[in-house]
Amino acid sequence: MRLTSQRAERCNSIVVIVALAAALLSSVRAYADLPPGIARVLDSLEIPATDVSIVIEAAGADTPLLSHMPEVSRNPASVMKIVTTWSAIETLGPAWVWPTEVYFLGSFDGSTLNGDLGLKGYGDPFLVQEELWKLLRRLRSAGLERIAGDLVFDDSYFDVREPPAGEFDAQPTRTYNVVPNALLMNFKAVQFQFRPDTIDNTVRVALEPPLRNLRIDNNIDLGNGRCGGYQRGISFNVGADDPGRVVLDGEFSRNCRVYSMSRTVLEHDTYAEALFRSIWGEIGGRIDGRLRREAIAQDSQPSLVWSSRPLAEVVRSINKNSNNVMTRQLLYTISAHKFGAPGTRENGVAAIVDFLQSRGLNTESLTIVNGAGLSRESRVSAQLLVDLLQASLDGPYAAEFVASLSIGGIDGTTRGRYDSRSGNGRLHLKTGRIDHVSAIAGFAHHDDGTDYAFSVIVNTPEAHRGLGQEVEAAVLSWLFAQ
Repeated sequence: MRLTSQRAERCNSIVVIVALAAALLSSVRAYADLPPGIARVLDSLEIPATDVSIVIEAAGADTPLLSHMPEVSRNPASVMKIVTTWSAIETLGPAWVWPTEVYFLGSFDGSTLNGDLGLKGYGDPFLVQEELWKLLRRLRSAGLERIAGDLVFDDSYFDVREPPAGEFDAQPTRTYNVVPNALLMNFKAVQFQFRPDTIDNTVRVALEPPLRNLRIDNNIDLGNGRCGGYQRGISFNVGADDPGRVVLDGEFSRNCRVYSMSRTVLEHDTYAEALFRSIWGEIGGRIDGRLRREAIAQDSQPSLVWSSRPLAEVVRSINKNSNNVMTRQLLYTISAHKFGAPGTRENGVAAIVDFLQSRGLNTESLTIVNGAGLSRESRVSAQLLVDLLQASLDGPYAAEFVASLSIGGIDGTTRGRYDSRSGNGRLHLKTGRIDHVSAIAGFAHHDDGTDYAFSVIVNTPEAHRGLGQEVEAAVLSWLFAQ
C-alpha cells in the first residue's frame, strides 16, 4: 500500500514536470520570433506573447521584417475603421458627396410655402449644425420665410436595425454610441455647459445647440469642495420613459470654472426637428406645423439639393479623430451604393468583404460588426491589416487614404503620444482601444527612406490601461532602431 502511494506520488510529479516543461516550451516558442527588446517588454508587463500579434513589412515587400502570430484573429477596436474607410474610398471615390434633398410640397408664392417642407437624407455623416445653418440660409436667400404646413422628414434611405445605443457599454447617452440614420444631424449631440453662479448660489446650465423640446430638470447643488472628480460631480440621466427630459443631479463646486460635456439626446427625428426649428427661427423663418416622418413620393422633384463635404474630407475626420457614427454611416452608404436602397448593416458588411476579396485579400480572419470597431465581436488578423495597407499603396487613391490617418504625435488620436524614438512625425496610423484591447496599424517612414506597413494588436487583460501602448511603442522603437 505504501509502495503504491509512493509510485502515485512519483507519477504525479512526473506529470507536473512534463506539464511545466510543455508550458515552458510553448512560452519559448511564442517568444522565439520576437526581438529580445520586445520580448523583454512583454515579460516585464507580464503579457503573454500569445496575446499579441505583430506584422511589419517594407512597402511592396513579400517577406516580413517581423511577423509574430500574424494570422490570429483578434479584436482590433477602432483600427477596424481602416477596413471600412479604405473600402469606401476605393468603391465610392474620394469626390463622392451625399445629397440632402429639400422639397416644397405645396405652392410657393415667393415668401410663404403653402404646404409642407420635406427633407430627405441620404446618409450625410457630417450634416452638422454649421452645415444645416448654411442649407437653411440658402432657403432664406431664395425668399422662403414662412412654412405654413408641416416638416416632413424622410430617412428611408437607410433601414437601420441596430441594437440599442447603450448595448456596447451601458452608456446610451455617449456620443460615440449614436446609431446611424439617413437624416443624421449634428451627430444627435448637445454640449451641456455648467457654470457656478455664486450670487444666486446655483449652477447655470446652457445648451449648444439650444433645443426647445428638451426639458432640463436641474437639481445640481453648488458645493464648496475642490473642483474635480468624475464629471465634476454631475450626474446626467435621461428620463426613463421620456427621452425629451434630462435630469441633472449631484454637486458642482463653486471653485470650478465652466465645465462642458457632450451627450446625445432625443430621438433622431425629434432632435433634427428641434435643431431645424432653432436655426430657422434664428435666421428669421417661421413654421406653423408639426413634424411628420414619412417617405416623400418618388415622383416629387426637389427644390434644393444640398451636397455634403467630399468623401476624402469625411474619411480624414473619421480616421484622425476615430469618429464612430460617421464610420457607421459609411457602412450603410456602401451598402446602398452596391445593393441599392435601403442601405443595411448586413449588406454593408457583405459589400466590404466582396471588395476585399476582389483585391485578392484573405478575409477568413475578418468579422465586421458595425464597421467602426465599437464591438466585442469584431475580429481581424494583423496580417490582413498589413495586406490591406500594402494593397492601398497600389490603388489610385493611396495619397488620400494615407493622408486620412493620424500623423504620429502631431494630430488626431496620437497627438502628443510619440517621441523621436517611437516615431514622432514619421508615422501615419490608426489607433484602437476598448476594454482589454489596444491596437495600431499604419505606415512608418524610416530615416533610410523605406516605408513600412505595420500592425500591432494586443488582446490581454488591462491592455487599454496603457499596457498595449507600451508594447506598441516598443515595437516602433525597435523598427526605427533598425
